[in-house]
Amino acid sequence: MRKLRCLLSLAALPAAILSLTSCAGGAHEPNELYILVADNTKIPYWQAALQGLNHAASEMKVKSQIQGPDGHDPQGEHEAFRRAVAQKPAGILVSASDANLLGPDINAAVEQGIPVLTIDSDAPDSKRLFFVGTDNYNAGMIGGKMVSKLLNGKGNVVIFTIPSQINLKDRLAGYQAAFGEDTNVKVQQVVDMQGNSDIAFDTAKKLLDSKSKPDAFICLEAIACPAVADVVNRAGMAGKVTIVAMDTDPATVDWINKGVISATIAQKPWTMAYYGTKLVADIHLHPPSPLSGNFKDNVFAPVPTFVDTGTFVVNKDNAGSLKEQPPSGGQ
Repeated sequence: MRKLRCLLSLAALPAAILSLTSCAGGAHEPNELYILVADNTKIPYWQAALQGLNHAASEMKVKSQIQGPDGHDPQGEHEAFRRAVAQKPAGILVSASDANLLGPDINAAVEQGIPVLTIDSDAPDSKRLFFVGTDNYNAGMIGGKMVSKLLNGKGNVVIFTIPSQINLKDRLAGYQAAFGEDTNVKVQQVVDMQGNSDIAFDTAKKLLDSKSKPDAFICLEAIACPAVADVVNRAGMAGKVTIVAMDTDPATVDWINKGVISATIAQKPWTMAYYGTKLVADIHLHPPSPLSGNFKDNVFAPVPTFVDTGTFVVNKDNAGSLKEQPPSGGQ
């Protein structure tokens, strides 16, 4: 527990989070199980998160697993969450692809005494204890200002997203706010790519073949931009059409190195799962009472509302450094 306290201090988190535990007493049992539930679990983003989950579990000498559909399937994730609850784990991390769908089951899990944290995509109206992940509005603001600069403050943009995800709604709001700050950058179209890169590919191709070609493509979801970059590259428009992506999938980084994608906003899924697992495991040992308390409106809350894992911009200048960052717990 001293190690957890050190982690919290180093992260410079609010003092409230330190009250999660006194660090005195309590030990993890080897049969404790921590489950990460997500959507589209086979993509590189969630495989990185799985590494973080397993790394934390290994340090604590407990069990861990990931559950959820291989592709984008909110209903499938809902069913996976229910299966996870039925296993009565020590704690659950969940990325809510559809917060309205998952909310009642998150509430039921917490009422049963299972601590639930959201990572990556929040379910803020549920009884989850708190959210660990990106400040998505700020990520959108960063991206919007970057796009505006790349377009010299003028142009039409097309944005690819998944409307049901709260994290992507927040990113979109951030972009829109940035474009509203004395720029002539206009959102030409917002595309629901439904978690399907083929839709992103086909839509980008139609737009580039049309008379109203956009000046930039923006991807709020990781799997969209490699497909969009492929279209732009095939059309011979690399450097003429700006692309700003999300996350550091190998294909995205490859297109950055080729000069087709201008930049991407990197999140930290490994950190979300690693740190989230440490936090939910600590709550398992030292649960607040009641676990389902309304801590959002409590000035003496034993838990925070949000733990920001941070973002940074990756472009051609620093893309190569990603290969020099092994997931080794900060070593």
